[in-house]
Amino acid sequence: MANRPLHFIWLLDCSGSMGVNGKITQLNYAIREAIPEMRKAAEDNPGAELLVRAITFSAGATWHLAAPTPVRDFDWDDVYATSTTDLGAALRLVSEALKTPPMPGRALRPVLALVSDGLPTDDWRSGLRAVDATPWGKRAVRVAIGIGEDADKAMLKEFLANPEQEPLRVKNPKQLVAAIRWASTVAVATASTPVVGGERHLTTPLDRSPTLTVQDDGDDVW
Repeated sequence: MANRPLHFIWLLDCSGSMGVNGKITQLNYAIREAIPEMRKAAEDNPGAELLVRAITFSAGATWHLAAPTPVRDFDWDDVYATSTTDLGAALRLVSEALKTPPMPGRALRPVLALVSDGLPTDDWRSGLRAVDATPWGKRAVRVAIGIGEDADKAMLKEFLANPEQEPLRVKNPKQLVAAIRWASTVAVATASTPVVGGERHLTTPLDRSPTLTVQDDGDDVW
């Protein structure tokens, strides 16, 4: 069977609060650390051609990595923290990428992985509606990671659009690394799961409430 493209898109909060207590530094580190495991996940799912992109949002949103990049060629350039939390702008930007075209008509479900530490400062629900209005947006595998106690859990839950799924909540650097790795590998495996009888049969923990078991050995709490 020919490989089908699997588009993995990071949506990364780069607001000013991400610069507090080294959160943005740890985010850069965590994504870089996850790359080998993303490559391994792609190798374990030979029917999928894993293509990675990234959007950052602060005052507005922009493509940090615009071209769908094969994971074997994927490298990470650091992002930086500044300004506000315009999640709606990021969602509207990704909604344009999920239309057909530019998305192919025949592909595996895309993965949307949102990472945020606070409250959106723009009309994020209009952006979410734009994502849901696209066929690929409605079918996407979604992962949400909330950093620290100030992360908007209700927003993250609404982004997931699955009452049985919970956001991943992280409170220190070790948990962030674990969450990024989890999102990078489990989401890819889920999106690669074959369709059975017209419905996608999920065999990974993504269709249940995820739990991170990371021992707290004195890392700073966010």
